[in-house]
Order: sequence, then C-alpha cells, then structure tokens
Amino acid sequence: MIFEVWAPKATAVEVLILGGRRAMSPGEGGWWSAEVAGAEHGTRYAFVVDGDGPYPDPRSRRQPDGVFGPSAVYEHARFTWSDHDWRGRDLRGAVIYELHIGTFTAEGTFAAAIERLPHLAELSVDFVEVMPVAPVPGGRNWGYDGVDLYAVNETYGGPDGLKSFVDACHRAGIGVILDVVYNHLGPSGNFLRPFGPYFSGFEGSYWGEAVNLDGPYSDEVRRYFLGNAAQWLRDYHIDGLRLDAVHALHDRRAEHLLEELAEEADALACSVGRPLSLIAESDLNDPRMVRSLDAGGLGMTAQWDDDVHHALHCAVSGESHGYYQDFASLAALTKVLTGGVLHDGSYSSFRARRHGRSFAGVPGHRLVACLQNHDQIGNRPAGDRLPVPALKLGAGLLLTSPFTPMLFMGEEWGSRSPFLFFSDHVEPSLRDTEAARREREFNGFGYVWEAPDPSEEETFLRSKLDWSEVKEEAHWSLLCWYRDLIALRKALPELSDPRLERVRVESDPDGKWLVMWRGALAVAVNFAAESVTLPLPAGTVLLASDEPVTTDDQGLHLPGQAIAIH
Repeated sequence: MIFEVWAPKATAVEVLILGGRRAMSPGEGGWWSAEVAGAEHGTRYAFVVDGDGPYPDPRSRRQPDGVFGPSAVYEHARFTWSDHDWRGRDLRGAVIYELHIGTFTAEGTFAAAIERLPHLAELSVDFVEVMPVAPVPGGRNWGYDGVDLYAVNETYGGPDGLKSFVDACHRAGIGVILDVVYNHLGPSGNFLRPFGPYFSGFEGSYWGEAVNLDGPYSDEVRRYFLGNAAQWLRDYHIDGLRLDAVHALHDRRAEHLLEELAEEADALACSVGRPLSLIAESDLNDPRMVRSLDAGGLGMTAQWDDDVHHALHCAVSGESHGYYQDFASLAALTKVLTGGVLHDGSYSSFRARRHGRSFAGVPGHRLVACLQNHDQIGNRPAGDRLPVPALKLGAGLLLTSPFTPMLFMGEEWGSRSPFLFFSDHVEPSLRDTEAARREREFNGFGYVWEAPDPSEEETFLRSKLDWSEVKEEAHWSLLCWYRDLIALRKALPELSDPRLERVRVESDPDGKWLVMWRGALAVAVNFAAESVTLPLPAGTVLLASDEPVTTDDQGLHLPGQAIAIH
C-alpha cells in the first residue's frame, strides 16, 4: 500500500506504521510517498515531519482513537451500498430538515438517527441537512471545531455509520446535505501546520485563523478542500454540501474557491448521474453568490437567507434587539417576502453601514429560509425555541413562501428542549475559558448573557430532543399542522412557485395582520390577540391553524394569532 502526504518545506518525512518508522521519498510538488507492505484496512499509522510528531494524516479517512490518536487505513470500496436506484433530489421545490446527530436522539448516533427516518418520511421532507460530522475534541460539540476534515466523528459511528445513514435516507426517499467548514479549523487537535502553509497567518474570523487560499503554496491547500468536498459527494453518496460562513473565506484570486468548487461539483454530478447541490451560508446579501458561473456568479445552488428569518422572527415573537432592530415592522416582512432580502443596499443599523444589493431576478428556490436553525436558537444564551403559537404562524408563512424552507429538528412538534452551545475541549485552557469566549462573541447583540457552561455535560444532555413529547396533544396538533402545510405546498403549484415578482403582500400599518397572495391563494395572518376580519372574497379555507375560521360577505374572519390559507 502506498502512503502519500504533502509537506513542501520538510527535509525528511517518515510514516510510523506496523511498529516501525519508514522513510518517505520526496516527489513533485512537495509530495512524499512510501510503499508499505502488509498495511491494510484498519492499520494504524501516523507521520513524523523533520523529527516532530507523530501526527495524524491531514487526509485521514478515519481517526478511531480521536483527534490526538493515529490515523487508520480506510478503504471506501469495502462498504456495500443499497441505493443503486437513487437518482438524487433537486433543491427546487424541496423542504430541508436540519439536525445535529449528537442531540437528535438520546443515543446520539447515526444508527439511532436511522430509526427516526420514518418520522421524517411521514413529515415529507426532501432533504436532511446534517450539522458537521468531522472529528472534534472530546465527546460532544456542535461540529464547527472540526479537524481531520476527511474523517468522521467516531462518537457518531465513524465513516461506516455515516454511509449507513446516507444509504437509509436514500431508501426512505430523502436526500442528504452535509454541513462542512472550510473557513477555519478547530483550536484543538489541528495538526495541519507542521505539514505546510495551510493557514494565512492572520485571524480570518472570530472562530480561527484564515485558511491559505491565495498565498504561496495555496494551490495544494485549495486542492485539500476541493478533494474533501469531492469525497463526500462521491464516496459517501452525499447529495449536497452546506458551506459554513463563506464570507469568512479570504480568497483574492481571480477564480474564487467557490467558483472552482461549483465547477468540480457540476463535473462530478455528470459522473455520478444525480444532481449535487452547494448551499452557501453567506452574510453578504450578494446575489452573485447564487448566479450561475456563465452569468458571472459564484455558481452556488442556493444560500441561507437570514433576512427572511429575522423578519419572520420579529413578526411572531415581537423581539427587536440587536440585529433584529431593522426587522421589527411588518413592512420589513413584506419586503423580504417579495424581494428576498431587506438589506438590498439599504442602511443596516446593526452594522452601522449600507449592506447588500437587490436580488431582483433571483428565483426564490435559491434562498434557503427558516423560522429556526441551529444558530438562531443556539446563539441565544438559554438556547430557547419559539413557543407553539409563534411556530403556527411562522410555519404557515414559511411553508407557503416562495423560498426553499428549512426546519430545525424538533420544530415540527414544538420541542421544549433547548439547543444550547456545548463543547468538550480537552485542554484546560480552552475548557475553562469557553464560556467567557462565547459571551464576548455576542457582545452588542442585545442579550443579557446568562448561559450555562458550554463545557458541562448537562448543557449537552439538555439539548437532546425528547421524542416522548410528540404524544402530547399540543405537540401532536402542531406536528399535524406542519405535515398538512408541507402536503399542501407539494400539492398546489402556486405555493412552490419561486418567482418573487409574482408574490403580492398587503399588511396592516399597525402591524396586526398580513396577507400574502400566491396566485389566487391568499395566506392571511392575524398577529394580534384579538380577532380581525380581512376584506377577502368569500370562498374555501383550505387550511387554518385555529377554528373557527370563516368567510362570508364581510370577508375572512380570523381569531387572534391565527393563520389561514384561503
């Protein structure tokens, strides 16, 4: 078996394997190689660079003993797939369901998540979006502190566990989107630096040092991330990638890394015979992110749309602190429902500057919108979710909107479990300062920061979903509401029509009600506590969150905090 590693500045590299050290030979482009007889699937190995180490393989496919242990040989061909008839899922018209493997079930494993797939199939979601699964220090983490990016967290079930989960999802008719982090690596267990210039030498974001995408030796650094993306899409049969915080990718090259990634994904889609989606988390409000490559864009299939979330959240919660301050009126909700974003070059109070540009001409399916997600819940000190009444109104608007809707695990039944920020750093210096670091990150967001310690195991355990809640009447009723909304969205073409210019919205200047027109359908929402009559023609109410909702010659009669599709 041949072992290879990129170490362009090293003078000597050895592979530590089968009880001894084997010298590696230098080759072109800074690559070193050695052929080792007797190595096979499962064999442990590590590298020694100029006498330092041993270090795990930067492209380690498996870390059976965690981020500080040796790598293990992993042969992708040994796994037997059963999804041969799977032809993929198109993001257009789809509904996404975001989940965190460690807290989705009590066991926190891929195997346990498979047992819950019938619930998702009955909900009729088209994709699950799995939060990052790269190895992390300790036994619990959101996943954004990942290292050894080619491997899979052993706590969840390792590489075979992920493949089994993807295979089971495909058998259930559900595509899989994997959340990946290419803008930084975690602070613990990151051993890329001894091998080469993987980092730029400056703080690229709050979370860590910027990756070297445009400096000397950056060709191979870019190939590291492009190869990682290809591995998930090809070897793990993943249907799409959610790219974390692409605004933190510092790349001044003429061809941005995202363009190169889009080209590679398009070529791979032709090879594997199924659509492959790339969804960017972007804070830029720049439509070039989702424009095609031949139109001068970056070629992303879609991007997360925080403006829709903020406007929906303000409307159903009444909050207006921090970055919500510009979204407090129904005028903001009206603008995002018809234009995709609020900040299209307008002034952002939170940023104290103008922000964004118009998304005119961009179809709504390229904007992934949500009422809740891991950030918007987990970045609150108490990790608290929206209550059931707010979820009914918000989901009614989200799932009838022109965007690609995304739900967060447990939202569909109004889970009472918080989703808190948690980690399990090994080094005392990181463990003891995590809470203070977290508080500093959200300085100025308008919160009184009283959060549980992220390092305490109880913080993690409290974040696990309680599936027994589904049996309670209020939660079951909300679940039925979500199921009915998704079914109606799939049955009526007007509700999945992505053309923003065809969406019409009327709203009460006093902020009590809003009507969104989708073709001949009216989605009417009463945000006030008292009942309201809206001047809509008499007709059939297709779906309503509360009874009684009636129509007559006077119009549509909505009780307090109710929504109806008319």
